[in-house]
Amino acid sequence: MHLLSTRWEDSKPHQQRAKGQRKDGLANIPRQPNQKQENNMAEELKQVADLITANIIGTQKEVLTTDEAAKYLGVSKSCLYKWTMGRVIPHYKSPTGKVCYFNRQEIEAWMQTCRVATAEEISQQAQAISMKKGGKR
Repeated sequence: MHLLSTRWEDSKPHQQRAKGQRKDGLANIPRQPNQKQENNMAEELKQVADLITANIIGTQKEVLTTDEAAKYLGVSKSCLYKWTMGRVIPHYKSPTGKVCYFNRQEIEAWMQTCRVATAEEISQQAQAISMKKGGKR
């Protein structure tokens, strides 16, 4: 004869558990987050704060600091400093000359100065040039 082994809990009729109660009948006690969980939560909060800051920078502030301008442009502060030293990007200096500031509208206009023509526009320009020089029509 073959005997099946069963656990006592499996043979009990299923009862509905109260909210917060574990299978073994004990109450669920919330555990304190461990260091890894705390680090993950802190990183997620920082990302959310950065997104909110970026949204505010992009829509409300007119004068940007170097940090804000770098985030707005999506470049490093080092790159932005190189552009200011080479007078590539429009910027302002504080009266002491130590701090750089950027006008958001001027940055947007500067970003749009190097437009790349589409293939269709280049083709039309080429046709116009060839017609001026007596090319085929």
